Amino acid sequence: MPSTPVKRIFYLNRLAHPVFAEIVRERADVTLQALENASPEAEVAPVLASAHAYQIPSVRDELAPQFHARAALLARAPGLLVVSTSGAGYDTVDLDACTGAGVLALNQAGGNAHSVAEHVLGMMLCLAKRIMEADRRLRRAPGIKRLDYMNTELRGKTVGIVGIGHVGTCVAQLCRGLFGMRVLAFDPYLGAAEIAARGAEKVELEPLLRQSDFVSVSCPLTAESRGMIGAREYAQMQPHAYFVTTARGGIHDEQALAAALRERRLAGAGLDVWDPEPPPPDHPLLQLDNVLASPHIAGTTREARRNIATLAAQQLLEVLDGKPPERLLNPRAWPAFAKRFERAFGFAPSAPRA
Repeated sequence: MPSTPVKRIFYLNRLAHPVFAEIVRERADVTLQALENASPEAEVAPVLASAHAYQIPSVRDELAPQFHARAALLARAPGLLVVSTSGAGYDTVDLDACTGAGVLALNQAGGNAHSVAEHVLGMMLCLAKRIMEADRRLRRAPGIKRLDYMNTELRGKTVGIVGIGHVGTCVAQLCRGLFGMRVLAFDPYLGAAEIAARGAEKVELEPLLRQSDFVSVSCPLTAESRGMIGAREYAQMQPHAYFVTTARGGIHDEQALAAALRERRLAGAGLDVWDPEPPPPDHPLLQLDNVLASPHIAGTTREARRNIATLAAQQLLEVLDGKPPERLLNPRAWPAFAKRFERAFGFAPSAPRA
C-alpha cells in the first residue's frame, strides 16, 4: 500500500493564534515549519523548496519584502500550491503572479468582521462626542469650558460605507440597529439588490461623500482602490463630516487629509491604517487633536485572532485534502492548480462550485 505524501506548511514570524498549530498538528500527514524575517538563507531555501502551503501575514509592513508572495518567491517554491493570508487583507500577495504559477490564494474574509466593525463604531462615537479632544484638554490645562466641546449624536445621521463586504455589512447593521442611521454604500462590484440585502442604499462615490455625516472605508487595497480617496474626495465631504478608515493605508491620501483637517474643512478623522505602518510620532496627522489614531488594531481582538487562525487552518487542510476552498481570491488559478495538485498527491482535487 503506497505511503501518504507528507504535506508541508510554513509560516512567517508568528501565527494569528496558537490554535492554528494545534489544528494542523492533529494531522500526522502534515508538517508545520516556522521562518522569520531574519532567518538565514540556509534555513529558508530548503523550506521554500519543499513547501506545499504558505500561511502568510496580511500586513505588508510586518513582512520582509522577500517573503511577500510575489513572482520571486514563487520561483523559489516550485511545489507551492496555496498561499493563505492571516486576515481579510491580501496586499502581501500578488494575485496575478499566483494565478500565473497555478497557486491558489486564500484569505479569511469575515473572520474579524465584528471586531473591526466595533472599532469603526467606537471611533465614530469618540469623534462625534469629542471624547478624545476633551480628554486631551483635561490632561493639559485647567479651566476647561464644557460648551467648548459641544458634540453631536449618531442617531438619525447618515453613514457612507466604501466597500460593503463582511466588515461594511457589520457596520451597516450596527449603525441602523443601534442608532437608526441612514446607510449609503459605494461598492462597484455589487448590485443595488445585494447592497440592499446588506442594509444599505447603493450610490456612487461622489454622492456618498456629499451626503454622509460619517464616511467609513472598509474595502481591500487593490490597483483600483489605491489612492481612491484624495484631496478631491475630501473636498466633496461636508465640513461637519468625519472620515474613518479601518481598511488599508494607501487607499486614502494622508497628506491631503491632514490639510483638510487643519483647515477645518472636515470635522475629524479616525485612522486605524497607515502607509507605512506604524506612522512616525511626528506624522502630521498625529499632531491634530481632531484625529483619533490607532496602529492597525481594529481586528486585533482575542476573539478575532482565534477565529481567523481556526478558519485559516481548516481551509488550508481542506485544500491540501483536495477539497475546494470557501475563500478563494483567484479562481482563474484553479485549472493549473488542479494539474499541479494531482502531480503532487496522485489524485485530482474537487473543483469549486460554479
